[in-house]
Amino acid sequence: MSGTLDNLVYMANQIARNLAAQGEDEAAAQTARHIRDFWDPRMKAAIVAADRSRLDPIAAAAVEQIAG
Repeated sequence: MSGTLDNLVYMANQIARNLAAQGEDEAAAQTARHIRDFWDPRMKAAIVAADRSRLDPIAAAAVEQIAG
């Protein structure tokens, strides 16, 4: 799972970086929306359960929104 988790962290960070120009709050909301809409349920569950220390701040905020 480590390799898969590494890929999920990479993808979440990449999405967050691509949206960062919109401002932190809006980028986090859009990153969360993207993950909710396009990621498989297993992928979402894995990123929510993972240690968020490797996520960029925007990606971490997005995952927090998903986790509720």
